[in-house]
Amino acid sequence: MTDRFRSIRAGRPGSLALEVVAWIAILALAAILRLPDLAARGSWDADQGHDMLVLRHLVVDGTIPLLGPPTSIGDFHHGVLYYALLAPPAFLSGADPVAVTTWIAVGGILAVATTGWLARSIAGPWAGVVAGLLMAVSASAVGESIVIWNPNVIALSSSIALAAAWRGHVTGRTAWWAVAGAAAVVTMQCHVLGVILTPVIAGLLVADGRSGRRVGRAAIAWIAIAAVSYLPLAIHELGNDASELRGAIAFLAGGGGSSDISLPIRLVVTFVRVLSWPLTGLLSDAPVAALLAAGLVVAIVAWRGWLDAGAEGIERTAVRWLGLGLAWTVVALAIAAPSLATIVPGLPNDHYHAFADPMVVALVGIGAAAAFRQRAVVARAATTVAVAGIAAFNLVTQPPAVAPDGGWRAARSAAERTAEAVDTAPFALVSLPEFKSDEALRMPLEAIGRRPVAGQPTASATVVVMCDQRFHEAIGAAC
Repeated sequence: MTDRFRSIRAGRPGSLALEVVAWIAILALAAILRLPDLAARGSWDADQGHDMLVLRHLVVDGTIPLLGPPTSIGDFHHGVLYYALLAPPAFLSGADPVAVTTWIAVGGILAVATTGWLARSIAGPWAGVVAGLLMAVSASAVGESIVIWNPNVIALSSSIALAAAWRGHVTGRTAWWAVAGAAAVVTMQCHVLGVILTPVIAGLLVADGRSGRRVGRAAIAWIAIAAVSYLPLAIHELGNDASELRGAIAFLAGGGGSSDISLPIRLVVTFVRVLSWPLTGLLSDAPVAALLAAGLVVAIVAWRGWLDAGAEGIERTAVRWLGLGLAWTVVALAIAAPSLATIVPGLPNDHYHAFADPMVVALVGIGAAAAFRQRAVVARAATTVAVAGIAAFNLVTQPPAVAPDGGWRAARSAAERTAEAVDTAPFALVSLPEFKSDEALRMPLEAIGRRPVAGQPTASATVVVMCDQRFHEAIGAAC
């Protein structure tokens, strides 16, 4: 590491206290934006009902799951490690959704810190502060922090994986690579598309190996961690005729979720969505801002990664690594997740690439730090305006104080009204459309001690119909 690079890391004399104050303010802001009234802010639907039912059965009945949540792309599941991560607050609270959501929100706050740590370890304090600030106020990141959903925990695991991998690369210590591998496994377990992050982390490890470093133990540790994490899946497969494997094969044989939209168009849409999501939110909500954000990230990668001869070698390496990681992510998602090319209001899927958010935000922090170091006043002023503009945009587009569906509080209220209406009679739940689970209402009903009858409704059972207006075309009529 050069003396000049060390000076960049240290910052100006006396700046450490200012940096600490800045980080206290950033983390406080992140908490203020994420923690209030989680019973109403986070949306509540079938996915949340399903996850909380699994956790409730784990806590109350001792039923240990072997599979994670079902995927939306095929007849197979995400990893069960997701439920293990949520088990502590579930056990401590008696499977209270607010406690579990708070746990996820705290993870979102920690993701702010680890993303800032990643940027700081590459380009110094300014990079860390800017990246931390943007991650703290990101409306997308806040939205991911207040809903019980498996993609919403991977920003933290991915930021840890990236930051630890970089530390492993810089220090050469095997322990950092073990942390990076474990965090990458968490990302992969919590969403099947999280496997796309693995080559980004592994690529840096391979580069270290090619440079003559001893990385064999790190690779073995990573493989061992991954193998242990999939033991529950192996147990399930042995007892269920390899149903998960057969489901995945059937999905791939059927075209892997192929789309009528051509690959070039999918690449463009996915490119903009991945690079703009943590900075400006959903592409269709702010298309101009999204294009500007994506352009900003590309400009930073080109500038600090290839065009600026004055960029420090180690920083240039990091920017190229993150930039190529994003390029790989876009291509892989365009092929593996063609649904990203179609935006359906009310059915978000940008959360599926949350593992890329730390890369995007860290790059913006790195670019801002480089611009702040320029002698030209115009460059500093423009950077300040850009960072302030992104932060302000996100502050005015935060998730509403109450989710459109009312969140868990409304679901529990609906369950109480249902229980009162059916009184002591047996009752059955019917969901419209038929392919949608009834667990959004089943879970709060079980939480208040009322369990619907299993199977098809009997003649003596009261039928409670749930209807989702978003699927009125599939239903054939409005609710």
